[in-house]
This record gives sequence, structure tokens and C-alpha cells, in this order.
Amino acid sequence: MIAALAGLLAGCSFASDPDEAGPAAIQARLISTFSSGSDQSRFGALEFLGGLELSSDNPLLGAISAIRFRPDQRHFISVLDTGHWLTGAVERDEAGRLKGIGDVRISPMIDRDGGTDTGKGDLDAEGLALRGDHVLVSYEQYHRVDIYPDPGFEISPPDGTIPLPIPRGQLRANRSLEALMIAPKSSPLAGGAVVVAEDSLDDQGNMLAAVLDGPLQGRFAVRHYGDFGVSDGVFLPDGDLLLLERRFGLIHGLGVRIRRIAGADIKPGAVVDGNVIFEAGSRDQIDNMEGIDVFRAADGSLHLILVSDDNHSILQRSLMLEFRLHDENLLSQN
Repeated sequence: MIAALAGLLAGCSFASDPDEAGPAAIQARLISTFSSGSDQSRFGALEFLGGLELSSDNPLLGAISAIRFRPDQRHFISVLDTGHWLTGAVERDEAGRLKGIGDVRISPMIDRDGGTDTGKGDLDAEGLALRGDHVLVSYEQYHRVDIYPDPGFEISPPDGTIPLPIPRGQLRANRSLEALMIAPKSSPLAGGAVVVAEDSLDDQGNMLAAVLDGPLQGRFAVRHYGDFGVSDGVFLPDGDLLLLERRFGLIHGLGVRIRRIAGADIKPGAVVDGNVIFEAGSRDQIDNMEGIDVFRAADGSLHLILVSDDNHSILQRSLMLEFRLHDENLLSQN
């Protein structure tokens, strides 16, 4: 048991048979309440709207590291840290709540040499971002951010790589480029790509981070607290950054939180910090939460989708959770 739980902390996933790639039938169990034994729906700045526990006969399902939605707010792209793409579409009931996902396809990622790797090596995908006609992916172990054509990413090798301003020797093998985000074009970062390392720290104990391109290209750092490490992030329309952070320990158990970083603070040489707007623990419907995305719903409110990496372990779950962000300033922005 302890060894399995330690595997969660290390982010270990297990390789699957590449012959299973292709369409995948997904079963979804509805999650109607977030906190065990309570009908409470408001948690900090977030309101829980519903969730799904996902399963499939296809053994490739799992190990979800990141998710990004298309502009239609229904179709999505995910990466698995086993070196696979997962694409699909969310399904909703008449009230607009999550009820399942369909049109799911899982396919192996292709490396720059035209090969695939179903282990935890060259294609240990962790971060994902969409920008124009490209899909960007950040990788651990062999640290890099590759650029894939969109459409065509599922059947193509990367057609470029973004140089890293962080020396690779400062990045931990399995604790590095976990979060990859694209800033709004209207922000001072002007659509630049941003990475934050999970648990690769500078000399002051802060998490390494960088703006990879754009007018404010350069390194910065994110204040690090206790056992929490960054697992993903997403920019809000106003330019602020939401960082998804997780922890696991024998004393505190499993935990997740979201920290909001002022976008104006992100610049070369800065050490940024922000307020925690959401936090949950072992009594809540969470697991190894690795992915976050945001979209504006039909009523104008901002919704967050969180997904978990089950590490292909029978002790963990693949979850998709939806929340509404309560922020009056953001509601007025287009």
C-alpha cells in the first residue's frame, strides 16, 4: 500500500499495449456532491457544478496530465504521460451538467524521429497548450516544449521546439515542466507561452518558471510552499494566472488547491505569489489532480474543468470535475 501511494507522489504511470490505440468507449459515473457527507456547493471562489468518474475497457485510459478545450467548449484535447493523445467531447444533460464524454480516441504521440514511446521516457507529456494552428506540449525527463501542427497533431511529429531559458541541468527528471499555459494576447505577455516547474527549485527554494517567448521572454520564479507542487495552470481572460497545485503526504494526505497569480507580476526576474482561492482534501472528491482549463459558459460565467491522473492504479481514479468561478470583475470582461 505504501509503495503504491508513493507511486502517486512520484507521478508514476504504467505503459500499456500500443495496439489498444484508437476509439475508446468511456463509462462515466456521476459525481453530484463534492464534499463527503455534505451538500455544500461553494468552496472558496469556486462553486461545484458536477463531475464524472471515468473508466474504460481500453487500458490506455488514464494518466491524464493536461486538458484543453476547443472554442466550442465541448471538444477537448488531452495528453497522457504514457505518450498518448486523448481527444473527445463532453456530453451534458438538459440542465447543462456533465453526464459523460464521447467521441473518444486515444493515439500514440509521434516523436521528432517519427517513432512512438509507450513508456515513461522521451514522451512523458505533462503540459499542454493551444495557440493558433499549433499544439504545444511540455515534457519531463527529456525536458522540452515541442510544437505540433493543428490539425494533424495526432499523426505528425513535432515541427518545432521552443528554446528553454531554464538550464536543463536545473530541472528534476520527474518534477519539471508540469504546467504550460498561453497568456491572453491582450495581456502584457502578449500571447506568450509560460511554463512552471513542479518541484524544480532555485537557490531560494522557489519553483522555476519562464516566459518562453513574446515581449517579456525570460525566467521568473513562483513562491513555493510546503508540500505543494504545481501540476498545471491556465490564464484567465483578465491575464491573471490560476495555478493548480497538489500534495500528498502520510501526515496531511491528499490535497489540491488553486492559487491566483496577478498577471501583471509575471516578468523576467520576478518572484510571484498569489492568494489561494480554492482548497480541498482527502474528504473531498479529488485524486491526483493534474489538469485544469477554463472557458466562458453561455451565461457569461467562467467554468473550470479539473482532471486527474490515475497513474493506471486500482487505488486511484480518473476524474473530471466542473466548477463555476465567482469573480464579478471577470464576468464583465469579453
